[in-house]
Amino acid sequence: MAAYVPLLILFLVGAIIVGAMFTLTSILGPKNPTEEKMMPFECGSDSTGTKHVKLSVKFYMTAILFVVLDVEVVLLYPWVVTFRETGWHGLMLMAPFMALLVVGLLYEWKKGAMEWER
Repeated sequence: MAAYVPLLILFLVGAIIVGAMFTLTSILGPKNPTEEKMMPFECGSDSTGTKHVKLSVKFYMTAILFVVLDVEVVLLYPWVVTFRETGWHGLMLMAPFMALLVVGLLYEWKKGAMEWER
């Protein structure tokens, strides 16, 4: 159990710092609510329509693309770091995962998720 004490201390210090920042900004921060500041907005532009607006398929395709690339980076980094030790055996173990990522990327490309239109 003694090996986990530094980790517990790290989490406690992090929680204290986060709590202090939230508390201090709400206490010390300027409060000047105007009508314009209180209006809802989305990505810096005014919201239009009702609150149950159907999102474009492009939104979901972009989200899938983000997940594919994010998972790729997170899971490939440790493998790349240890590539010299794992060699061809590690490459063969990672090949199905990389093939799955390529299939997802090709699907996105075929569906037009990478074509940005105005």
